[in-house]
Amino acid sequence: MKSCKDVEIICTKAQYKEASFLEKIKIRLHLFFCKTCKTFSKKNTELTTLCSQAKIRTLPVEEKEKMKTELKSKI
Repeated sequence: MKSCKDVEIICTKAQYKEASFLEKIKIRLHLFFCKTCKTFSKKNTELTTLCSQAKIRTLPVEEKEKMKTELKSKI
């Protein structure tokens, strides 16, 4: 059985479709026995859903680099 810390990482990977089939099985088994991780998984899923509904946008890489350059020049 995986540790709770391992499950936390794999759970997050699973929400972003990055977890392998075997990892998903291990998560389900752990969540069956661990109430704390089950609660974490549920809350993490809710947060992901809310973020996608909010249509949060990030700055393009070019804009981020421009801001970094400007900040460095002011130091």
